Amino acid sequence: MVQALEGVLPQMAERTVAAVTAEVPSYTDAFSGPMGQTIESAVQLALGVFLRLTTRSQGTDPGPRLSPALDGAYDLGRGEARTGRSIDALLSAYRVGARVAWRELSETAVAAGLSAATTARFAEMVFAFIDELSAASVAGHADELAAAGRVRQRHLDRLAVELLAGAPLNQLLASAEQANWKPPTTLSAVLLPESEIRRLTALFTQEVLQASLDTPEVDAGESLAVVLVPDAEGRQRRRILDTLAGRRAIVGPVREWSSVSASYLRAIRMRALVADEPTVVDTEDHLVDLVLSADQDAADDLRRRVLAPMAELRPSAAERLAETLRAWVLHLGRRDAVAESLFVHPQTVRYRMTQLRELYGDRLDDPGVVLQIAVALGADKSPSGE
Repeated sequence: MVQALEGVLPQMAERTVAAVTAEVPSYTDAFSGPMGQTIESAVQLALGVFLRLTTRSQGTDPGPRLSPALDGAYDLGRGEARTGRSIDALLSAYRVGARVAWRELSETAVAAGLSAATTARFAEMVFAFIDELSAASVAGHADELAAAGRVRQRHLDRLAVELLAGAPLNQLLASAEQANWKPPTTLSAVLLPESEIRRLTALFTQEVLQASLDTPEVDAGESLAVVLVPDAEGRQRRRILDTLAGRRAIVGPVREWSSVSASYLRAIRMRALVADEPTVVDTEDHLVDLVLSADQDAADDLRRRVLAPMAELRPSAAERLAETLRAWVLHLGRRDAVAESLFVHPQTVRYRMTQLRELYGDRLDDPGVVLQIAVALGADKSPSGE
């Protein structure tokens, strides 16, 4: 009987492939031409393994005999994942193949005089064999997807690091292609605790790059991350700020995607200025602070130069005059506005400005000196430094 079954294997393999090609659309093109011949050979080999399995002695371990077929099914599952087909297509092919193969095998078995009980047992073995092949292919498909996912994530992580480091455009484009990541028009860097990443990334339908912060500017004990969010302008920026409200986060400026390192560096600088503020900070609201703190050493020198005429005064008197000078610059010399901001009488402002003019002379009429005062004291709540 086995010889009779082996005799119909080529015909059975051909009909099985034809049925799969007709009934599973995903394989219509895949099984055409030379590939169809290859698949027929593979089907014939698998069926041959099955027939040899049916002739094993009772109690013999089928593992060694079944291994080639299972290994082939596992590799087939991996191959399907690499081509982008779902496992459902392959399992459908197995079901169609099992039906066709069983019809051919059963007709040959009945013609060879196989009893009904033996034929039923034979049917069980056919479908048990298909189940094992299916399980092996599912495992191969899942393993390939997991491996591909890990590889792609490594590419995405590397791309994020390159973006933050300001790598050349050609390198970024190559890394983006390797990671299968489509660059948006713009990106913004958002610094936030790693525990808040999911809250932010849930706002976006496209893939968002992220990286843990490991720079000298970040304390080793902090679990901070940077998320590179696309097109964070207008209403989208408002959504980001609202989502992170009440949480410590810093949203950097919008930049072309390949220049997002500038957004990242600004957010890092902003973080140093608002280290104790437990809330979301938009760097766009602190541009003056960022400009004035760009070179802290130079800012300190400028402050000392601007306040030099008060060096001989008592600290308390110098502080009052410095506050008045700052308010005078910011309010364009409007005495009532200066008085209101300092909570003093306009006459007090007049008296202090008389003292300042004695100290500074005509320099208070020099636009260049006024600019220096504005830059040195404009964003400083305590201009005397006391």
